[in-house]
Amino acid sequence: MSHGESRSPNLPAPRIAIPLPHSEDREYAERAIPPYEEAVRLAGGDPVRIELNLTATEIQKEIQACAGFLLPGSKADVDPRTYGALRHAKTNPADTRRDDVDRLLLEEAYKLRKPVLGICYGLQSLNVFRAGTLIQDIESKINHSVGRTVAKAHTVTVEPQSRLSEIIANGSPSGIVGVNSSHHQCADVVGDGLRVVARCSEDGVVEALEGTASDHFVLAVQWHPERSVNDAPELSGSAQAIFRAFIEAARANHREPAPDVEFS
Repeated sequence: MSHGESRSPNLPAPRIAIPLPHSEDREYAERAIPPYEEAVRLAGGDPVRIELNLTATEIQKEIQACAGFLLPGSKADVDPRTYGALRHAKTNPADTRRDDVDRLLLEEAYKLRKPVLGICYGLQSLNVFRAGTLIQDIESKINHSVGRTVAKAHTVTVEPQSRLSEIIANGSPSGIVGVNSSHHQCADVVGDGLRVVARCSEDGVVEALEGTASDHFVLAVQWHPERSVNDAPELSGSAQAIFRAFIEAARANHREPAPDVEFS
């Protein structure tokens, strides 16, 4: 078993759907997705790559067999028209196919209470799906986009009474976590059924959201825990804990018989 892996020997690994990060830049997508897949495997899950050029029917067949959904980062930005805003000059082109797949996954997740973990763009996609809005380009003295090159871009302060706080308690009892944020957008108006559970300690930028329903695991972070699961213990602890909690929620969902669902 790989270092950090958490898998119950008598239970099948829950299948985790992960959409390809981008539909138009295949080289970027193929380079970006393996760390997410590896983090899922280390936590005891079975990653299932969802291609973005499939039909809605094909995607629905794929995701019906999955117990949880991981929404990864992307080089795209969510189309601001989706949340009723004009496009900012620094907003990147949208990826319609990725957005369509995210929407199908989230519709399935909320219909059947399947766990969701959003990372970076995945947080933004989730927030907009839940009728929230985004800050299209963060104006701050803190550089939120350096996480590709540094292990700790800045710290976040986690709300003490939150699922995220419970998850990372052993790795960071103080609730202050160093993160490798790599983004230029963030949540503004928070979507329905979501709440802010972490902010950048220096400038208050939203860095994590979670669902308010106690019976549905929904967690999204602006940083990239998948890049840290194999780092030194002081960096990997909270990252591994996030994936373990997600996979355990998916495993619990996997054990419960799913109701019959018909798609038109």
